[in-house]
Amino acid sequence: MTSVTISLNSIEKVKQFVNLISKYDGDFDLTSGRYVIDAKSIMGIFSLDLSKPLKLDIYSDQTASVLMMHLKEFVV
Repeated sequence: MTSVTISLNSIEKVKQFVNLISKYDGDFDLTSGRYVIDAKSIMGIFSLDLSKPLKLDIYSDQTASVLMMHLKEFVV
């Protein structure tokens, strides 16, 4: 498992993030405080406090290595 801290502080960034991560197979979770949601769920993301950084958990190491190159604009 790979974890990275990201920021999704605008509606446009949330849309871009969900479109990007939906292209990959596997499980992805976003954590904010004690709340954990599916990172592919746009409704779930909007239920979180987006003013604070979020922790993204990527459960496939093969996917993580490729995905990390595309997540640069979101990484804090």
